[in-house]
Amino acid sequence: MSNDLIAKTAIDRRLAEIITPVIEDLGFELVRVRLQGGKTATLQIMADRPEGGINVDDCGDISVAVSATLDVEDPIEDAYHLEVSSPGIDRPLTRLKDFAAFEGYEARLETNQPIDGRKRWKGVLAGVEGDEVLINIEEGGEVQTIGLNFDWLSDAKLVLTDELIREMLRQKKEAGVEIDNLDETAFDAIETDDEQGADSADDARSK
Repeated sequence: MSNDLIAKTAIDRRLAEIITPVIEDLGFELVRVRLQGGKTATLQIMADRPEGGINVDDCGDISVAVSATLDVEDPIEDAYHLEVSSPGIDRPLTRLKDFAAFEGYEARLETNQPIDGRKRWKGVLAGVEGDEVLINIEEGGEVQTIGLNFDWLSDAKLVLTDELIREMLRQKKEAGVEIDNLDETAFDAIETDDEQGADSADDARSK
């Protein structure tokens, strides 16, 4: 991969190589992987269905399959916690197709180098053109479309809006997920062994 949206560091990229086929065999896609440091490291895996919408059982299935593979490959030397989650509402955008899928929604983008003197951009996604991400930004009271090469992006994330919440609700409903309220955490699928999270998958691994 040419940028660090899915996998930022060398170990992240190695982990992505290992877990991507495992996740895809289950019918899901890897959105992002991050190995976070701390007293005990946390391996955060974010996944989704190709059509969008993932639930707590899905996260649990991914966690079990990934854990088995990592036990064999053993890419992480020290003890760590495995956490599998959904992208959430204001999700990160990590693949070129994400920018096309969420055309018309507001996003914040950051480039790895200054473009016209700036590295941060906020506006409405306008799709993709070739390898460029298009975004409509307001400058001096006028809206203009800017094209940013996908390889230049170091961070990209949707902005939480009412319109976006409605779209995520639709996806959750189609995925068979019951939503009782609009609290953002209800959308962050994390399955924990001790049932601390509503929709997340957490597995402590020791060496």
